Amino acid sequence: MTASRRQFSAQALGSLVAYGLIETLWSRDLFAESVKPTIAAWLKDLIEISKDLKGRKLTDLEFQKKMEALYRTVDLKSLVELVKLDDIEKKVKLPDSGASSSGIDLKQIEGLPADIGFGRQIFGCKKGRSIVPHGHSNMCTGFIILKGKWEGKHYDRVETQKEHFIIKPTIDKAFEPGDLSTISDHKDNIHWFKAVSETAYIFNVHIIGYDPKIEGNSGRMYLDPDGEKLDGGLIRAPRISSEACHKKYG
Repeated sequence: MTASRRQFSAQALGSLVAYGLIETLWSRDLFAESVKPTIAAWLKDLIEISKDLKGRKLTDLEFQKKMEALYRTVDLKSLVELVKLDDIEKKVKLPDSGASSSGIDLKQIEGLPADIGFGRQIFGCKKGRSIVPHGHSNMCTGFIILKGKWEGKHYDRVETQKEHFIIKPTIDKAFEPGDLSTISDHKDNIHWFKAVSETAYIFNVHIIGYDPKIEGNSGRMYLDPDGEKLDGGLIRAPRISSEACHKKYG
C-alpha cells in the first residue's frame, strides 16, 4: 500500500459507516460490476481504519467527525443509486408498529476476519411508523439513509436520572437518501426517525463497548421526549417501557 493510497482512504473513506454500507452491499451482490474492484480494495483498508475507535486511537467525537467528513467527501446519493435496493425490499416485511431490523451475514465475503466486532443492520418502516425515540450507553452509531424520506430528531443526553433523562434538542430535519447522522455518548445520543414516504430504509453501523470507562448497558433506553420543558431549552423526558414507547411513537 502506498502512502498516497493510505492517505486517501483515511481522509475520504475513514469511517465505519462507509465500511458497513460497502460490506452490506457487497455481501448481497448489489454493486454494479464496474464498481466491485474498487470496493474490494477499499475493504482491506477500511478494516484497518475501523480498529481506531475501539483501540482508543480515536475518541467518539473524533469518530463522529470522520463519518461527517465522509458525507462531505463522498457522493453517497450516487453510490446508493448504483445498487439494486429492490432486492432488499422484497425480502423485508415492514411491521405495523416500529421498524423491521435485518442483520447482515458477512461470512460470504472472502478475506474478512471471522469476528469483525461491529453490528450492522438495515431498519425499515412504513409511512408514519418510527424507529422510536431511544438512547444508548457506550455505543457509537452511524446511520445512512438508503431509501425514502424520514423526519429525524436527535437530542443530547445532558443528565441521567432514575426516572428521567434531561435532554436537549440538537437536530430536527428531513433526511433523504445519502444523508447520515451519528451518535455517541457525548453528542446526539438520543435519536428518533419517523418515515414520511410510503417506505423508508436506514443502514446502521453500531460499535458497542468502545470506552471501558463508560458504565451502563448498551441496550436501548426508551424515553418520551414530549416531557416537561425546562429552562435553556432542556426537556425532562420520562423513562418509559418499549411497549409504551412503541404505542405512542411506533
